[in-house]
Amino acid sequence: MGENWKTREQMEMGERAMLAPFAQKSADSRGRKYPEPSHTYRTEFQRDRARIIHSRAFRRMEYKTQVFLNGTGDHLRTRLTHSIEVASISRTIARALGLNEDLAEAIALAHDLGHSPFGHSGEEMLAECMRDHGGFDHNRQSLRVVELLETPYPNFPGLNLTFEVREGLRKHEVFHEFPAPAGEKYHCSSLEAQVADLADEITYYSHDLDDALDFEILSAVQLKQNEIWRRSHHGVLTRYGSARGAELHKLIIRDIIDNEVNDLVTASAKAIAESGVQTADDVRRQRAPLIHYSQSCAAEILVPECVLSSARSRSESAGLRDAAMRFRGIPCRSGQARRWCDETDREPGIASHRLRLRRRNDRPLSDGRIRENCRVVEPRALIANPKRRRTQKRKRRSCMCNHGHVLDCGAAAPLLLAGTY
Repeated sequence: MGENWKTREQMEMGERAMLAPFAQKSADSRGRKYPEPSHTYRTEFQRDRARIIHSRAFRRMEYKTQVFLNGTGDHLRTRLTHSIEVASISRTIARALGLNEDLAEAIALAHDLGHSPFGHSGEEMLAECMRDHGGFDHNRQSLRVVELLETPYPNFPGLNLTFEVREGLRKHEVFHEFPAPAGEKYHCSSLEAQVADLADEITYYSHDLDDALDFEILSAVQLKQNEIWRRSHHGVLTRYGSARGAELHKLIIRDIIDNEVNDLVTASAKAIAESGVQTADDVRRQRAPLIHYSQSCAAEILVPECVLSSARSRSESAGLRDAAMRFRGIPCRSGQARRWCDETDREPGIASHRLRLRRRNDRPLSDGRIRENCRVVEPRALIANPKRRRTQKRKRRSCMCNHGHVLDCGAAAPLLLAGTY
């Protein structure tokens, strides 16, 4: 040890002494796509976490919705706050199982970097708009952000994250299609990546419930039909008999998170022990993930997810429509909102209107030159004082992206308001 600090080598030795044998050790990382010298007093996964936090894409998540349109309420979740909460739960589970907390946290912080605004409704509409160009999937986009779109370093594109973090971002793909440096094929990701995946699930189930209750899209009466809610409700009232209203709801949701994490840790520890894995590569060779809930808990979780899906759909669709109307300069009065909603319901293809990109001299760009990573900023004219609208009228239908193009804004244009994809 230095005079007052640990070296990277000493931290790596500490991992070998303290972590489980099947945990992914920093010293055993398969490295980065572009070789770099190691840091003096930070492990590889600690460096990855810092690169993610300092990235522009991470900051942009502040304006991307988790369930509700950003700006709807001061206390509602965004993708940024959601990712921080996922990281917290990931560290808790990883520590309990003897896994690498730094790796689990880095994956959790990066898992939504490529997510569209307006939740999964926004992703569906972007996928439709981009169907002639390979579609859109936020998991693939997260990987694209860290491998290509972020450019803080002069010698290579992307953040140049370690193999293990990038592996964890491919959670919905077949892992043997993601070649490892040595060329071997495998079916599962590291345990840390599996932890981040289910921590994401626990977080959005519970915190989406919290937001839906705050925003009165769901009521406690509806949730009492679910066994998980009833059990936690009974347990909370046993401990806090005077709790009522919003305070009671917060306590119930906290209890649900605690119960699900406890179940996940217990079931996963049992599965790991029964599998006999001894190394991180043994984990990758398993036919199925080892991090999972018990069968009884997994079955119960499906029920609130069905309820939440309906609430998310209503909220995200309302967010898209409100944004579209603001973008077009239409006041969001309830009657107009209803007519706009009716129009989109009658014509589902309205979201697929082509986005026409043109340069400042109005010459159209070819399809091959349309860049997926254009960031559109909402013109101030749309929300300006009515007295100023006459002088700013020409700005209403177009706005500038960060590549010097002007966007003619059709029905799908609001999808691009929240950031670079």
